[in-house]
Amino acid sequence: MVMKEGIQLPTIVVVGDQSSGKSSVLESLAGVNLPRSQGICTRVPLIIRLQNHARQGLELYLEYNGKTVPVEEPQIATAINIATDEVAGPGKSISDIPLTLVVKKDGVPDLTMVDLPGITRVPVHGQPDNIYEQIRDIIMQYITPKESIILNVLSATVDFSTCESIRMSQQVDKNGERTLAVVTKVDRAPEGLVDKVTADDVNIGLGYVCVRNRIGDESYEEARKEEARLFETNAHLSRIDKSIVGVHVLAQKLVRIQANAIAKCLPEIVKNISAKLDANVSELEKMPKALTSIADATQAMMRIIQAAKESLKKLLWRGEFDEYPEDNTKHGTARFVEMLNRFSDELHNCEESNLSKDFLTEEIKGLEDARGIELPNFLPCEAFLRILRRKVERISYLPIKLSEKYWYYIDDVVMSVLTRHSEMYYHLKVSAKGAAHNLVQKLREQSINRVKEIVEMEKLTGYTCNPDYMMEWNKLMKQQDHFMNQISVTNMRPLPCSVDLEGLGEIQIEHLRKHSDVSILQQAFDLKMRMVAYWKVFKELMGPDGHGIKMMLVESPAIVAKREKLKNSIKVLKESKDSVAKIMDGIFAYDACLV
Repeated sequence: MVMKEGIQLPTIVVVGDQSSGKSSVLESLAGVNLPRSQGICTRVPLIIRLQNHARQGLELYLEYNGKTVPVEEPQIATAINIATDEVAGPGKSISDIPLTLVVKKDGVPDLTMVDLPGITRVPVHGQPDNIYEQIRDIIMQYITPKESIILNVLSATVDFSTCESIRMSQQVDKNGERTLAVVTKVDRAPEGLVDKVTADDVNIGLGYVCVRNRIGDESYEEARKEEARLFETNAHLSRIDKSIVGVHVLAQKLVRIQANAIAKCLPEIVKNISAKLDANVSELEKMPKALTSIADATQAMMRIIQAAKESLKKLLWRGEFDEYPEDNTKHGTARFVEMLNRFSDELHNCEESNLSKDFLTEEIKGLEDARGIELPNFLPCEAFLRILRRKVERISYLPIKLSEKYWYYIDDVVMSVLTRHSEMYYHLKVSAKGAAHNLVQKLREQSINRVKEIVEMEKLTGYTCNPDYMMEWNKLMKQQDHFMNQISVTNMRPLPCSVDLEGLGEIQIEHLRKHSDVSILQQAFDLKMRMVAYWKVFKELMGPDGHGIKMMLVESPAIVAKREKLKNSIKVLKESKDSVAKIMDGIFAYDACLV
């Protein structure tokens, strides 16, 4: 169980070429029947967990897809086939999702073994073309960890050096330090076997064990008797050292190898269990407590809303970014200043702010259109208002665009903050985000409407009580005489085509000499200076420096699952931490009984 927590334990991984007899070896060790068929009979990793216990009878169950299914002994093969079809699908395809068969039986060794699909290079009907690559990847996944003990099943009828399983195990265990070979089908090719297992041409570091597989309807007791008789009476097999023959020897070796591996890894295992346990306990403590009443839900909801409110105040008002130190997009006050600066740049660089282009042309036309019966030298207000309305209309989209950007940004920050504070409560998160979004959209609409009202108000009349307006106008008007002199001069060659005016820069004046009415030029200049002074005040004002509770009881399914997973993980890790030493004692006790 502790392996499900990502902690590697010494595990016996059974590999072999197709039809090498892997399943038969496992049957002999476990004392139960496993699926048999032509071709690949193991289509998914089968983890066999043998547990010796003194109670009478056999206890079996399968674990897969989050289910635990009790199994009767005669139905083991059928149950495994049904589970395999559910995991890998019907037919002959394979999968890396494992099944676990737990065998609790008196007299079996305490071992955990993994039976993997047999290696085949040629796909048969119903198998994918890359069946070899799929099987290879699964095998390498299990035999690569240094904690894995490789049980390489070899048929006595083949040359060991040609076996694909040998080649794979040598890729991850070159010196054979964690590889044990079991030779099957010895009754079919007894001649020369003693030389093959003693020469060790394929570098099997943990040695060989030769076994005879159960044949037909033999019981396991009958099979063991026949195995002993074969190694005693066969002229070739009787020459093999008795310390490396028989299923009982294989069981002893596996128990001893696994015990040594556990003893070697024990400090690291305990360390990993403790680290994982501490991490899970810490993570569980950080999770909000499960809500069990409406009072709990109400309290949690108010706490979350208050926390989100405080976060938004920090980000959008006070300019405190301690909750999002690395996420600049949430630094609200700083982003507001950026948007204001961009708006100010757009306003100052727009076409309407170019005061020198076609100088006085618009003003002269406005004065001509507004002419009526009036006192001489009288500046009609309507001419000023017409020009003002046109200029305001042409830039009206800028403040509206700024307001939209503001509220889109605010909506994004509000959604992000609410998500962070209500992540553990799915229904509250959905409801709160929906309500907040609707509120932001309502405020956005109100804000834009207010901006439009202000823009329309600016079109109604040219009025300001700002004293800077008169000061600026008076300063600009002091240049009128110089300006008129430059236009009317006739004794210079060539005639000046431009004049430099403070606050406006270099102005082209050649086009103005065609106007013979000096008074209208003076009025146009006055009108222009009024607009320049007013526009300056206007831009300064526009610039960046201007003046369901019950639903709360239902947590997110992912959070419920996470909490339960952590609780189960902590339980398993605590049990593992307490019992790992006892496992060692049990293994040695069983080993002593076999001897």
